Amino acid sequence: MNILDTILSMQGGSKGGAVGQLASQFGLSESQVTDVLGQLAPALGRGLKENTASSGGLDALTNALSRGNHQQYVDNLESLADPQTTQEGNGILGHLLGSKEVSRELASRASSNTGVDGDIVKKLLPLVASLAMGGLSKQASAGNNQASGNQLTDVLGSFLDADGDGSALDDLMGMAGKFLGR
Repeated sequence: MNILDTILSMQGGSKGGAVGQLASQFGLSESQVTDVLGQLAPALGRGLKENTASSGGLDALTNALSRGNHQQYVDNLESLADPQTTQEGNGILGHLLGSKEVSRELASRASSNTGVDGDIVKKLLPLVASLAMGGLSKQASAGNNQASGNQLTDVLGSFLDADGDGSALDDLMGMAGKFLGR
């Protein structure tokens, strides 16, 4: 399951799930939100892959998932309207995308490709990042109060398996090769 599938499947007790919550919050149709998510999620997935391929990146992400309260965004979708969610999402974006300029470019490209106003897409982006971390965290700790490192690694592996062959190792080795080849 990839980031987009995870977000699209989030229900959190809210009518329409995560997509419905975001549509209501920003005055968009669910179709428009789904289109924007389709533009943003792959870039966040690539950022996650690149981040975990860097030195210490996987450990840092595992630690963040273990100690953060990211599941709240999945369990209580109304929390997406809280300014704290945007602030945390911007922090996540900083780790995944590296800079505000990259985030702005991603939002601009998503706006151009979907026809959704760029200012709205910029506001959606940190919320999508928060939802992605919430989904990762929830999957990693499914059924348990504390997520173990092995569970986190298994969940991350499914997110990082870019070619869908059942193994993220070849994808991570390819990213590491690109990183070392610079």
